[in-house]
Amino acid sequence: MAKKESVKKDPEQKTNQQGNARRPSWISEKALDIIKLILGICFLPFVYSSTVSFLGQIKSIGSLLQGYFWSGVIAFILIYLFVFELQWVYERGHKILEFIFSFFQPLLKVGPYLLPIYTIVVLLAYLILVVFIKESWLINYTVFFLGLSIALHLIFTSKAIRLKKGDLLRSNYIFSFSFIYIIDLGLLALILNIIIPHFSFVDFCSNTGSIAGGVFKAVFLQLFRV
Repeated sequence: MAKKESVKKDPEQKTNQQGNARRPSWISEKALDIIKLILGICFLPFVYSSTVSFLGQIKSIGSLLQGYFWSGVIAFILIYLFVFELQWVYERGHKILEFIFSFFQPLLKVGPYLLPIYTIVVLLAYLILVVFIKESWLINYTVFFLGLSIALHLIFTSKAIRLKKGDLLRSNYIFSFSFIYIIDLGLLALILNIIIPHFSFVDFCSNTGSIAGGVFKAVFLQLFRV
């Protein structure tokens, strides 16, 4: 009889042990979510400053190239809203990056979301074609497709991160997409610096840092005003 009673208690003991194991895991996950939320909020001034800096710097490339760039962005938005979503295009590029990063495991999860594969392809195509083609239309259409490809990447990456389950505080979305946005805008600025001499990547970075510093300073003074 004693043996039977001990056997009956075993499932209860296992359940208690599993519950005790889950509690620390649940607490650590929530703590990580809060840390991500705080870091994501800290990234927001850089999201603002990088956007303002990019918009200011892109004026240096001239009205014609500006028109081609924004035409690319608008063209993608119109296709996305009124024709079809091009989801399969994004997913194909995502799978290509997953294959590339499969050889470097630390970046396998974040790399496909972080790097705008089609924007990089547009740059590589331009660097090859410019050797043989000296016509002005090449740079015009390159800038057009840079605008289209970066819009495609950011919109679908935002959608993919937003639809992930278990993100009740939106901490993962705010943290991840803010970080990706800043890096991708910086990468786009670098690409424009490579193909257009008037666009300065150094000025973009300098202005981004100074504007973000001003935002942090203003917030600090408001919070700790004596």
